[in-house]
Amino acid sequence: MRLDPAAFLASPELVEVLGELATPVDCRQQRQLFHQGETPAGLYILIDGSAEMSLATEDGAKILTSKVQPGSLLGLPGLIGNQPYSLTATADPGAKVSFITRTDFEALMRTDPQISFRILQILAAEVRTARQAIPIV
Repeated sequence: MRLDPAAFLASPELVEVLGELATPVDCRQQRQLFHQGETPAGLYILIDGSAEMSLATEDGAKILTSKVQPGSLLGLPGLIGNQPYSLTATADPGAKVSFITRTDFEALMRTDPQISFRILQILAAEVRTARQAIPIV
């Protein structure tokens, strides 16, 4: 099964606004940004390069994967819902990734309704793609 990589994409304008609050993440080598089940510390933005989002079974077998594109927001559902990450995100070698802390992200969401609405649109796209990836028996 695959997730639609477009579901994670933010507009260039939103990436720019979020990027003003973000700090770079060293991804010269492949790097796991977060692991399924971890408590969210913040939001990752894939600026350039690629990353993989994956869902694994309890024994570690990947059952769902998606390569995401620049402009993708990674970890959004966990951060918004204050729940453990539901997927694992791994940046490919040479990817350019930035990180926004939970505190900075929440402050932005509280102060800018337009940003909040755009974030909710991305979250809704992620929900749609997850539902479409579920096989109908």
